[in-house]
Amino acid sequence: MGRRKIEMEMVKDSSSRQVTFSKRRTGLFKKANELATLCGAQVAIVVFSPGGKPFSFGHPSVEAVTQQFLNQDTKPKVSISAQVGSQQQAKVEKLSQQLNDLLKQIQAEKKRGEMLDKEIKASGKHKCQKPVNELSLDELLQMKQSMEELREKLKGRVSEIEASSSLLLLSNNGAKEADPDN
Repeated sequence: MGRRKIEMEMVKDSSSRQVTFSKRRTGLFKKANELATLCGAQVAIVVFSPGGKPFSFGHPSVEAVTQQFLNQDTKPKVSISAQVGSQQQAKVEKLSQQLNDLLKQIQAEKKRGEMLDKEIKASGKHKCQKPVNELSLDELLQMKQSMEELREKLKGRVSEIEASSSLLLLSNNGAKEADPDN
């Protein structure tokens, strides 16, 4: 379907409304995280789902930002960044960067999955829809060839996934070894 302009009105179907809420909430939290990371802003967001369940995002935390908001008249004696400490702030920034990287990987995998779905649908249109026991010898040989090609493609994809997961594990282990606090 792709992206399209959505009319700004309440979604009538409750299940569609829940799906829309979930997607929009994820996007909102992602943007808030980017704002906090790129600008060093202190951000707090609290939203309630259509079912009444609360969700929150805060940088450095929802509590710290709300306390600062509630105590606007009184200047804090120590800044938030001094309380957090430079080491902890560096860890938070590192984790935030890892989160952004993982979100990018998730988006790439979603796009890859959509492309694979399209390929499967397209290849399914060319195949005959008869039961196997009603296929001719030529059709069976063609089906066998298609299945062998699919198996080879799957083997290649499994190898790619194993290689990327191995690299991810190695990078995570390297980060843990470099960080003596973990």
